[in-house]
Amino acid sequence: MTETAIKTALLSVSDKTGLIELGQALAAHNIKLVSTGGTAKLLRDAGLTVTDISDFTGFPEIMDGRVKTLHPKVHGGLLAVRDNPDHIAAMNAHEIKAIDLVVVNLYPFRETVAKGADRPEVIENIDIGGPSMVRSAAKNHEHVTIVTDPEDYPALIAELNDNGGTTTLKTRRRLAGKAYAATAQYDAAISAWFAADLGEDLPELLTLPLKKASALRYGENPHQKAALYIPTLPNLPEWPLVNGIAQAKQLQGKALSYNNYGDADAALELISEFRDGPPTAVILKHANPCGVASADSLLEAYKAALSCDSVSAFGGIIAFNRPLDGPTAEAITEIFTEVVVAPEADDAAKAVFTKKKNLRLLITGPLPDPKRHGLNARSIAGGVLLQSRDAELLDQAALQVVTEIKPTDQQMKDALFAWTVAKHVKSNAIVYARDNATVGIGAGQMNRLESARIAAWKAEDAAKKAGWAEVHTKGSAVASDAFFPFADGLITATEAGATTVIQPGGSIRDQEVIDAANKAGIAMIFTGTRHFRH
Repeated sequence: MTETAIKTALLSVSDKTGLIELGQALAAHNIKLVSTGGTAKLLRDAGLTVTDISDFTGFPEIMDGRVKTLHPKVHGGLLAVRDNPDHIAAMNAHEIKAIDLVVVNLYPFRETVAKGADRPEVIENIDIGGPSMVRSAAKNHEHVTIVTDPEDYPALIAELNDNGGTTTLKTRRRLAGKAYAATAQYDAAISAWFAADLGEDLPELLTLPLKKASALRYGENPHQKAALYIPTLPNLPEWPLVNGIAQAKQLQGKALSYNNYGDADAALELISEFRDGPPTAVILKHANPCGVASADSLLEAYKAALSCDSVSAFGGIIAFNRPLDGPTAEAITEIFTEVVVAPEADDAAKAVFTKKKNLRLLITGPLPDPKRHGLNARSIAGGVLLQSRDAELLDQAALQVVTEIKPTDQQMKDALFAWTVAKHVKSNAIVYARDNATVGIGAGQMNRLESARIAAWKAEDAAKKAGWAEVHTKGSAVASDAFFPFADGLITATEAGATTVIQPGGSIRDQEVIDAANKAGIAMIFTGTRHFRH
């Protein structure tokens, strides 16, 4: 059967968007309307003739409306195969009438959870009859049309008008697939709520429902397909992140690519560490920061961050923890930049960027809390790895100075700055910092010694380019995201001029490293926590 005539429609919706227009369009094709509760009232108030579900089934709604559509005359009317003689005989024997169209959207479970409702109210907003009708109608899509999204009303109306009150099999198949996706997402939200209610961060069975937000031109490379999906779970816990990079508002520039999203997200995660601090700028390239600085103004912070590695900054991502201003925007446009991320931008900054039509400007609103809970997902061949996000912030009271020389207040300040940045650098990570700015970053190497060497070399190169009399690693603090397994990496850092080291500690050769620090006459701090980022 290719086309199916719609003679009877059952409507039961929580979201009343477009309902009256749909009801009027159905009535124009002499389609009988059967409905429930508030849906029936709204249609009647619009002057439409509606049959109550209790009159259709011959059975009253009971148990405060928990039982109203769970009836053989509903599900028999939905599931009957219209060209099966046995099914038709059963319909006749039990006075079951065919239902050709079902328009259902479900109780607002996600919205109820998101508003902080108490447990009884959440439970009452678990829809039972709605998903049952949706599944019955979708299973029998050869004969029945199922609509679960008000956005599909206009297309349905157009098809009915074009085809004399009938729908095509192609449409019914598409809507059936969408219907099962809707019930799957609904059940996933309920199961997520139960997991949170039971205190299970990583339950045995986990479904992560996602909704396609946009298609991307391609993935990491042109031969790969890609799209942006956002979670549709209720805010449990803080998911979806309402001010994450996926929710940022793009004010201008060409569409974001797969790599742009990844880098912008990494930049947002890092800048959020400074959301309550002084004006700060982050410059990032290929998911690694290449310059971070705090200062009295955004412009000063940006210039200091840029001076750390002006070569890598070309074609990078820049993030700020304050609204972007005109002078800073002017400075940014002096080199090629892919994306700028900020909580807001003033009119002067927006005017500057309009001259750079390809430069993307993303406005996030308030920066996310770096302490927030949540999950990080990563696909592997044959599976998915999930972990809680690295929300661990440094407990300064737990810091342990393990050397004979103790850090000064300024050295401690530099060490904490370097440690914050190192948390967001790919392992093995080494970060030199001085005066609230990174001065050398070594990332992603297979051994820590090479990261220390690369970071020192970058600092020397930056000094030559800027014409400084002194390499800024002199008197700096150096942070290592994990312990030094040998003293060689620490020795390299001291040769570069570092006077303070901050690292997790925990190696079987800790004493060897401590002895090297004492011999070099520098201070060293153990944090007791590592921050691998792979």
